Amino acid sequence: NKFEGVFPVLITPMNEDYSVNYEGLKENVQYFLEAKVAGIIIVGSTGEFASLDDVEKEKIITQVSDQIKDSDTKLLVGIADERTDKVIEYAKFVEQTNADGHLLINSFYMTPTEEEAFHQFKDVNDVVTKPIMMYNNPFTANVDLENETIYKIDQELDNVQYIKESTGDIRKVRTLVENTDLVMFCGSDDLAYESFAVGATGWVSVAANIAPNSASKLYELMKAGDYEAARELNKDLLPLCEFLEDSGKYVQIVKKAMDLKGLNGGPSRKPRLGLTDDEVEKLKRLMEKLD
Repeated sequence: NKFEGVFPVLITPMNEDYSVNYEGLKENVQYFLEAKVAGIIIVGSTGEFASLDDVEKEKIITQVSDQIKDSDTKLLVGIADERTDKVIEYAKFVEQTNADGHLLINSFYMTPTEEEAFHQFKDVNDVVTKPIMMYNNPFTANVDLENETIYKIDQELDNVQYIKESTGDIRKVRTLVENTDLVMFCGSDDLAYESFAVGATGWVSVAANIAPNSASKLYELMKAGDYEAARELNKDLLPLCEFLEDSGKYVQIVKKAMDLKGLNGGPSRKPRLGLTDDEVEKLKRLMEKLD
């Protein structure tokens, strides 16, 4: 498999005036390259893609793809938009860079039908050569793609080679692993252990921003079949994963964690509000156990 292992989905660091902190982004990416994570993802939900304009997105994609080009770390780029023509525009831009692939979720506001979602993936599939990781997340996209739709995508769309599965339904993860050729990436931070156990070979992780070494170690232990050690490590990771999943503030939590690490987070663009003092204290406690 070309892509496997842990892929943190990066924040977009910002200055106090809410402008993108490009220099800070460079430092953050360097941190993940040195941590030797398998891959990174930019301009995704955690990267506040919906709060960035096209000029900012293109500058971020160009800068990061240039920075990683000589490393072993893979780069995926989120290309989501409500409009398929905009998705295609982003996809064509990414195709011209050193990025390794695309991360694509269906339109998220208009609640597309299964047929509409299929055609959105098809329309992008037909204009790219880099692989696509399809993304199924009913919580952010209002649609839980049916297994039959995913089977059709797998069979008919050659460039869709990976799936990030974020329903939180471990049966669905197992069924898709057993019935498709798509390479499975866990997209639910608190189900990484279980997803690896049923055949996932990758993890798109918010928690790995904060604890990249612990997240990568969990993957390595599961790959080696050392389930007992992995379960113990997972117990340490779970409180952080659950905090990220349940707080509704996963972007702000990661940004604060980056600041606490001496890296670059900064504020999130409104309407997102910052963490409370209690949430900051909780984050500090959770970070003490992990690296």
